[in-house]
Amino acid sequence: MEKYELETKLKEEIRARVLGEGFMKLVQTVRRNGKLFKIAMRPVEIGGVKKFQAEMTDDGQVQVKNLDANAAAEGLEEIIAQRGARDLHLMTAKGDLHIRMTKKGHAHVSRSAEMDRVVEVKPHDRVKKVPLNEFDSTALLRTIGITDGEGKIRASMRGKYDQVNEFLKVVKETVGEKVEKVGGGGESVTPHESIFRVVDCGCGKAYLTISLWFYLSEVLKIPNVQVIGIDRRNDVIEAAKKMAASLDLADKVLFFEADLTTFDLAAARPESAPYQDGVDMVVSLHACDTATDEALARGVEWKAKYILSAPCCQHELQKAIGVRSEEGGVRSDGRIPYSDFSGLLRQSILRERLCDILTDSFRAMILRILGFKVQVIEFVSSEATARNIMLKCEYGVKSGQPGPVSEYLNLRDYWKVTPWLESRLAKILDKYLSRFV
Repeated sequence: MEKYELETKLKEEIRARVLGEGFMKLVQTVRRNGKLFKIAMRPVEIGGVKKFQAEMTDDGQVQVKNLDANAAAEGLEEIIAQRGARDLHLMTAKGDLHIRMTKKGHAHVSRSAEMDRVVEVKPHDRVKKVPLNEFDSTALLRTIGITDGEGKIRASMRGKYDQVNEFLKVVKETVGEKVEKVGGGGESVTPHESIFRVVDCGCGKAYLTISLWFYLSEVLKIPNVQVIGIDRRNDVIEAAKKMAASLDLADKVLFFEADLTTFDLAAARPESAPYQDGVDMVVSLHACDTATDEALARGVEWKAKYILSAPCCQHELQKAIGVRSEEGGVRSDGRIPYSDFSGLLRQSILRERLCDILTDSFRAMILRILGFKVQVIEFVSSEATARNIMLKCEYGVKSGQPGPVSEYLNLRDYWKVTPWLESRLAKILDKYLSRFV
């Protein structure tokens, strides 16, 4: 018998418990190179037919499959054949079996006292309520590549599917109450009479861009929605245009290959409609480096009512902030020394995370100064993406208030830096900052 292999009698016991009557649940956790691979199996009823649901979690990525008896038996053999240190916990109506395989290959087996539990297999036909399930999204998800030909979410797209759903939840929280007023005698969700315009800055492959149009139109029932996707890459823009056309949205979801800095809103005017200035909502999902700042700046310049931005990396502060040199003062590479933080800043990973926090803090403060109510939230689980911070902004407070200005200047001047967004919005921002200099 090879190292880590289970004894024959133990294998037969596992098969009998799982494939026989009274099976409730099996969970096996395997340790791989410091990470955990977990697989769970349980009985479910789908469409009146008994099946086995297998859920695999590998490095934060989750995959779920519903198996018939034959496929479940094959999957069980793979579970039994796993090697390495692992824990297996098997629950049946008659009792539990627990196996712990040590790093040295020794199996420690324990069994509970005999039980008399009732196995209740509930129907699993209920679809989890998420934004992309609040309307018929079959064609959308297949077209943008999140689901396969059978309508199942691709394993590689599970993280993107979760990100889009969580982003849409924030959209609903942000504009939902205002939408309910439309047509009910209240204020409109948008100051623009004809079009509710959304701009996706750095739209990439347009998963969010196209989903936004469907959600705003089909679920929130906002009339005359126009979504504009902007990206520098020709290949993704051409692919996005084809997807929009295949969904009959070519005149509602528009894509432009352009530099966000110089993009002209007039270019987004449909030939059949009069030019409409301004934007109602600016969104940005993981635009790299200063592209996030540019998206925020354009939102300010376009007088957007709402800005929802999930930042990606930003390297400007990392270039400016360093550790103390032996002689003190500014280092030869130009970085500014901070003796109180030298132990932290010396570690590149910690310096990067600190700079990310400072960057997003500066962004939030600048938008507060410019009249936005700002919340910094986690919009999605860190298992879906490590970049799970979002700036949720709504215009509607007095600009240039002393509190936000002084908070910003105190933090900025302590670190002796000039955030990229401040430089980008200098013409708008300077009149507020100069009062306190």
